[in-house]
Amino acid sequence: MTLSNADPGDPEFEQALGTLIPAIREHVMEEEQQNLPAFRAAVGSERMAALGKEFLAAKRAAPTFAHPNAPSSGAGHKLLDAGAKAVDKVRDMSSGRVKHLATDPSGRLDPQAQRILDTFGALGPQPFEILEPDQARRQPTPVDAVMKILQEDGRPTDPEPVGRVEDMSIDVPAGSLGVRVYWPADAGDGPLPVVLWIHGGGWVLFTVDTYDASCRGIANKTGAIVVSPEYRRAPEHVFPAAHDDVLATYRWIRDNAEGLGGDPARIGIGGESVGGNMAAATCLQLLGAAESLPVAQVLVYPLTTGEQFGESMADAADARPLNRPLLSWMAMHAFEGVPGAASDPRADLLSVPSERLAGMPPTLVITDERDVLRSQGEEFARHLEQAGVPVTATRYDGVMHEFLGAAAVLDKAEQAQREAAEHLRTAFTAPAGVH
Repeated sequence: MTLSNADPGDPEFEQALGTLIPAIREHVMEEEQQNLPAFRAAVGSERMAALGKEFLAAKRAAPTFAHPNAPSSGAGHKLLDAGAKAVDKVRDMSSGRVKHLATDPSGRLDPQAQRILDTFGALGPQPFEILEPDQARRQPTPVDAVMKILQEDGRPTDPEPVGRVEDMSIDVPAGSLGVRVYWPADAGDGPLPVVLWIHGGGWVLFTVDTYDASCRGIANKTGAIVVSPEYRRAPEHVFPAAHDDVLATYRWIRDNAEGLGGDPARIGIGGESVGGNMAAATCLQLLGAAESLPVAQVLVYPLTTGEQFGESMADAADARPLNRPLLSWMAMHAFEGVPGAASDPRADLLSVPSERLAGMPPTLVITDERDVLRSQGEEFARHLEQAGVPVTATRYDGVMHEFLGAAAVLDKAEQAQREAAEHLRTAFTAPAGVH
């Protein structure tokens, strides 16, 4: 009650918070390191998945505030929870709590990045991590926040102009797959290099539309054709469906680049979040099959393991738009019914031995400060370096996961796009066989 009735900076608020934080950290450590592993081992993966769904259903139905005087029996919950939830929803909206929970209160973001998340919060998104996938896909995204900021500033909201854009279908082993192809504004003469750019969304959320700005920026800054696949998503199509689609798209580009006006000898690959995961996994699969590789890869805040890895899982646990609960939610849907999927080397890149990483193309790894995936992305860069792969690792401080496509309102996104493009252009202009 003290935290609810006082404001940050008040002595009683700060004292209560100082008492609460170490107690919660101790409790979380005990749960994660002792209780949950023992419980998982006792009930098995299938039962854990079922319990996870039941838990999320309960969270969707539960009140959003504590009601310590309410009945604690099952019958009491059934009778009173719905009414309490309705009352709490009104309180959340009138108090501005909904907006607060959807933004980042850490004070560690740059003003431009903070504005994006504050605007995102003002759009009233529900927490993705308690929704069903179809509900989550209908929620506002940071892209909507960027559009809102442009409108508020009286600036054009039209997409960055490129030469042309075409949606087409390609034939892959799983059937027909949609891809969006971008030609750069200044194409120049002769066959163009090609970039396979893979969108994120935890294998569950988002589409090529969500990452349209990234693709346009990469196309114009590299002078390359960009191909972005609309890979199959979970839970409708669980692991490894998305990976299979991305690998098939690369092979299609290699075999059909000339028909696009591209050069099959100059193909790069990159992606954001799980798109970065699938970019690296594609290169590993091509290596294993002794097939030609992309000349370079760009991994932007990539997921490189399904484990709760590194210090960023603690210091960015509450970050937005990606946090620890949402990461677990995505994995639950992506790996459902596929035992061992999380430890498959296509998902768990950190488990790949050094000798298998050797031969990967020159790699740029971009991470950001307020991101639960920061530590694992940087760790994968170290693994590549130890394997002898040319690697550049850049951390952008003061920004958040999904920042790359916000170049219209975020200077560091523009900077990161330029760095990614420079990495690709360097590989495209290197003499044949020298990368």
